[in-house]
Amino acid sequence: MQLTLFQDYFNNNIKNQKPLAKPFLKWAGGKTQILSEIDKRLPLELKKGKKMKYVEPFVGGGAVLFHLLNNYNLEKAYIIDLNENLINLYQVIKSNVDDLINFLRILEKKYKKSTYEERKKLYYSKRKEFNELKNNKIKKAALLIFLNKTCYNGLYRVNSKGEFNVPFGRYKNPKILDEENLINVSLALQNVEIFCGDFEISKNFIDENTFVYIDPPYRPLSNTSNFTSYSNNTFDDNEQIRLKKFFDFITQKKAKALLSNSDPKNTDPNDNFFDELYKDYIIERILAKRMINSKGNSRGYIYELLIRNYDK
Repeated sequence: MQLTLFQDYFNNNIKNQKPLAKPFLKWAGGKTQILSEIDKRLPLELKKGKKMKYVEPFVGGGAVLFHLLNNYNLEKAYIIDLNENLINLYQVIKSNVDDLINFLRILEKKYKKSTYEERKKLYYSKRKEFNELKNNKIKKAALLIFLNKTCYNGLYRVNSKGEFNVPFGRYKNPKILDEENLINVSLALQNVEIFCGDFEISKNFIDENTFVYIDPPYRPLSNTSNFTSYSNNTFDDNEQIRLKKFFDFITQKKAKALLSNSDPKNTDPNDNFFDELYKDYIIERILAKRMINSKGNSRGYIYELLIRNYDK
């Protein structure tokens, strides 16, 4: 890690306290709103202060990751995601946070002094640049944050070619650069190994002293509710079945696993897909607020599933 802005911040602010990292992107399906429910169901030994390894095969926005890093005693953490741009951003924050901050400072200054039409033009030019950029990882990471903070609803969606295609948003004063949090995240990630790839990569890190949190792409509640795609790969029912076999593998390794997913019974009381698939495990239903929907009046509470392979 570069030691300029980062070291200065450390010397002046956090010598005697643990910095609190929080998600640095808006992320559809993020778990911030149900962290209290997840926390209640964490393994007892972790809550009692035992050092455990942590593995998250679909890290996404990282709400659970940062909650655990802020509040529990992790021996080591391993995060994986299939989204190359997202993983690049995690890696850049971990190793090149100063350069990332400098890029974002320039983008934010230009955006904030622009008129609405200039902002819109800037957004689409940066979206095009993001999709075409190949060799500058730090700039790619900065553009991802910029687009995430200024696009419609904070979505991450790509087309079949893998191109980011979310339209411009209309935020009056988006916080494109959150310098303090980026530095806190960089600090938190120093003991985290970061990988891009399929969730089964995480098999290499799992043993009986491991807690695994699994937050896959949710099974759509209806044919029309699958409004976004995080990559140009489809996570269909066959993938959900493959994931259940991975859950079995974790159990055979005597590791602790907690998995979240949508509850198909919200729309079809007779849909027992997950109840049958995970019948050998503990299945609980919790209320969660649907945060992103094309219709504002549809943003109500629905049930989600929390599935685990341990009692306590």
